[in-house]
Parts: sequence; structure tokens; C-alpha cells
Amino acid sequence: MSQHVRRLEAATGLRLVERHGRGSRFTGDGERLLASARRILSAHDEALRDLAGAHLEITLGSTEHAAARLLPSLSASLEGAGSETFRYRIDRGARLREGLASGQVDLALLLNAADQPGAVPVGALELSWYAAESWRLPVAPDPVPVVAFDNPCELRKRALQTLADHGLPATIGAEATQLAGVQAAVSAGLGVALMALEEPPPGLVVVHDLPAPEPLMLYVCPRAGLADDVVRLAADAVAAVLAEPRLALTS
Repeated sequence: MSQHVRRLEAATGLRLVERHGRGSRFTGDGERLLASARRILSAHDEALRDLAGAHLEITLGSTEHAAARLLPSLSASLEGAGSETFRYRIDRGARLREGLASGQVDLALLLNAADQPGAVPVGALELSWYAAESWRLPVAPDPVPVVAFDNPCELRKRALQTLADHGLPATIGAEATQLAGVQAAVSAGLGVALMALEEPPPGLVVVHDLPAPEPLMLYVCPRAGLADDVVRLAADAVAAVLAEPRLALTS
């Protein structure tokens, strides 16, 4: 990525990216070039769509929880629904937001993403507490150990907020970067986790002794310049999958 930036700076004779804290950000010239690049991508997509028989390849990103609940039915629903070919990327929400900004991801399924430009709300994911079969709720005033994704994470935020709202002290018993790590830590008895799953994984059970959390709203978020009909196609497909009774979700 840094090599591409240096080549662009050499070609334009302008400084496009500057250091900002521990990361980087676009300069004013970089922002203008980014806007131009997005217009070029949009024109490219529109030209392909105008050609008879042309197919666009759309990268649809999803968090692991949304993927586990939606992708099997969603991929079948999208197949043949339009002239687009969909491929899928599973990643953390923050990385998907970066992908949308850079144009590497065309659409993303994100939780609580009303702040994302162009976000379309499509329904809500019901959440449940899960623990190992042998796990027992601590006796007050001992805190409830929570297994969670590392920050930033909407599920982690909702878990801690739900317990706090009901006056239950909590502590992070274990952190993980992937869903498999969260489930492994829960299976080891390190705490409870808030997850959006259709059914408990092997060795885990639903915990009913903790306050029920509010569901998390799911959004279909497009990159800048993506054709509106593609966004609507994906949003309608996701909403239809969410409405299926077997998923036990609320819309």
C-alpha cells in the first residue's frame, strides 16, 4: 500500500498522505484524489452495467456473527438475482469500514452502523448469552466474567452495557480476535459471551440467568459511488433472509 501511495505522489507531485498519531490520514490533496478515484470507479461500474451481458463482481463483507447467521441463505438468494457476481469477505467491523473507505469492499453487513454514509437498515440480530455447561453465575458482589472480542466491538459494548444497566458488575475474563477464539474461551469456562447464533455450539448452553440484551440493528453499507440498484438488491435480500422465521430474528 505504501508503495502505491509513493507512486501516486511521484506521479502527481503532491503529498497525499501524512502521519497522524500512530496512523495516517489523507491530506487535502489526497482527499481530492480519493474523490476523483471514486468517480472513476463509479463510471467504470456504470459502463460495465450498460454493456449487454456484462457482469460486475461485488465484494460483500460481513462480520463473523452476521456471516454465521446469514450467508448460507443470503448467498443463495443473491445468486442469479441480478447481473452481479458476488464474492464474500469475512472480517472485523473496523476492517470492513476501512475496506469501504478504500474501495476494496463494495458492500458490508455491519452492526449499529447508522453513522456509515449510505447505510440501509435491514433488520436486527437477536442476541443471547452463552456459557460452558458447567459455568455458574458468580455470587454478588463478584463480577460476571465476560468473554468478548477485543475493541472496537459492538457485541462487547452491548454485553457490558446490558450488565451495567441492571447493576451487575462485570469484568473481561478473556478476549479474542475471532469468533472461534471467543467460543473456545467460553468452552474453557472463562466466562459468558454475548453472541448472535442460530443454535448453541457444541458444549455451550444458553444462559437465562442474565438480563436479556436488546438486539443489534444490522445495516447494509455501500462504498461511495456504488450503484443504487446494487445496494437495494443486497438490502432486499438481507431483509428477506432476516424475515425468515427459522432465524428467530426481529425486524
